[in-house]
Amino acid sequence: MCRNIKTLHNFEPPATGDEVHAAALQYGRKVSGSTKPSKANEVVFQRAVDEIAHITAHLLEDLVTAAPPRDREVEAARARARAEKRFGQAAA
Repeated sequence: MCRNIKTLHNFEPPATGDEVHAAALQYGRKVSGSTKPSKANEVVFQRAVDEIAHITAHLLEDLVTAAPPRDREVEAARARARAEKRFGQAAA
């Protein structure tokens, strides 16, 4: 899994359209192997990203869970703690 694609399911507030699109873009970049498509592939790449975002939004709407929603601030703090443990104290 690409590290830049974040979990979007079961958060309060729910994932925004921008977050879904960013995840779709990262997925498209990973699958295509390029961060910026060539001019020849730009249209098909963007169309694929839009379709992935659309399907992802439907997936997030349709998933069900009995777990309580996760808090974005708590998850961000956990991620910062993992990064600090892995990479050391951030420079001030």
